[in-house]
Amino acid sequence: MLLDSILTGVIGRENADKLFLMLHVAPALMDDSAKIERAHIAQAMNMVLFHDLLARVPSGRSYVAETIAEGGKVTFDHGALRTVAWRDNGLLPSGRVAITRVLGSLGFVEAAIYPLPKLKMTGYAYRHLDYPEDIAQYFVSELHPEQFSAPFQAAVSRVLTTNLDPLTAEELALFKRLDHHDAITLDNAISVVKAAARCFNRHHQEPRISDYEILKAESNEMAWISTEGNAFNHATDRVTDVSITAERQRTRGRAVKEKIEVSATGRVRQTALIADKVRRGFIDDKGVRFEMNVPGSFYEFITRDQLPNSTKLDLAFDTGNATGIFNVTAGS
Repeated sequence: MLLDSILTGVIGRENADKLFLMLHVAPALMDDSAKIERAHIAQAMNMVLFHDLLARVPSGRSYVAETIAEGGKVTFDHGALRTVAWRDNGLLPSGRVAITRVLGSLGFVEAAIYPLPKLKMTGYAYRHLDYPEDIAQYFVSELHPEQFSAPFQAAVSRVLTTNLDPLTAEELALFKRLDHHDAITLDNAISVVKAAARCFNRHHQEPRISDYEILKAESNEMAWISTEGNAFNHATDRVTDVSITAERQRTRGRAVKEKIEVSATGRVRQTALIADKVRRGFIDDKGVRFEMNVPGSFYEFITRDQLPNSTKLDLAFDTGNATGIFNVTAGS
């Protein structure tokens, strides 16, 4: 099976087996086709990123373990990450381009734009052309520093100017081959997934604590980016009833966002576990490195109803929902 071969080549046999136990995968992506399609690579990348998020989010890891123990599986609905649309971005392309240059090659297209004015950000949804309901979407947000104060902008520049590009010229050439629908080998596919996964990380140096405090005073989201970069901000489980899921998590002692966010249409309902804390490094005013706890990534739940007079799911996002969900990483 091509998907299995790609996954095993990226994260090893044991981890690949665990992911197939955890996640629902569309039967069409579990075929024995002789040709590697972009959908195989896209699904493999999504599964690798899900694996990475669970390694960093103990609460999500425990939830998934319980789900499997109870005979269930996760339906991976979407993943999210944060970017900064800014002129001083080191060697990394500005804003969402650092990610969309990868997503586009794997068959993801922009499905909608969601202004997030309260956060001074914009969200962009990317959906897979071939399997829109079965391959997890991406919600990529951009923060707009020009809407903040001059000291804030200067701190953003100091943090991001050290960015390095995680992709080599050879890897970018492989993505171009996918753009042109050229046939690629299994080794090529493994290289593409490894390269793509590296894009979901922090690419700048550890921030100075003084800059972190400036950023946090005006934007919890930019403070989060300063420590986590473009790492997967959250992964989302598509569940039958988000209210029941949230209450079950509370009874099991997990910290859950108090409010369930409901879209303007009423068809999309979301909540999340409060972000787990992670230990991150900072540089003090004397140039000495130290560590402290900050909000990390988190695990989310979503319920999607069908579109009116249709058997298709409402795959949209919602500005109000997104703004509310962002609050789970606002902890001190």
